[in-house]
Amino acid sequence: MASGPDGRTARHMTVAGFLSLAWQTLVAPREVARMLLGLQLSREALLTGFGLVVVLNALIVGLMQMGGELAAMGGLMPVSMGLLLAVMLAGTIGALTWAGRSFGGRARLEDVAVLLIWLQGLRAVAQVGVALVGAVSGGLAVLLVLAALLVGLWILVCFVDEAHGFGSPLKALLVLILATAVLVAALMMIVSLMGVGPNGMASYV
Repeated sequence: MASGPDGRTARHMTVAGFLSLAWQTLVAPREVARMLLGLQLSREALLTGFGLVVVLNALIVGLMQMGGELAAMGGLMPVSMGLLLAVMLAGTIGALTWAGRSFGGRARLEDVAVLLIWLQGLRAVAQVGVALVGAVSGGLAVLLVLAALLVGLWILVCFVDEAHGFGSPLKALLVLILATAVLVAALMMIVSLMGVGPNGMASYV
């Protein structure tokens, strides 16, 4: 995948190219982070990508709710889920940018955005995989979720480190912890205002 500033490669990525880049993200997250940052995508492209991953993740969660017991237990509707996902993703982008700069990082809002948008795209694929595995074995699905969480955390640490130019995974982890603390406090307030119950929150997580 080329890293041209016009973003043409991103717009014309094939399924094979997507899967190849997804695998690269797992085995060489820093290289992928540098490539994504090098694209220098416009704000219009970032907003389009933001909207696409939010809608995709909301639809996947909504379909999973319809096929299970969560819908009957008061899970979030796709529209509400989409709004919550959008707020959380935007908040995460802002929090990681702010927290990183507090530690001397250099990332712009756009830099963090392109990395998290890509991670959300991978998250959608992971959710589909978990759903398919869960249809065969619930225990195996749980293991897959745990593995995805650990790998996702490591990728995020690498992405934050590359975006802010720390050269220190430990500092990137501290940034992630600070951003998470801020987001949890903000999320609790938002959830309270939206009147979302524990079941709704569980459907997101």
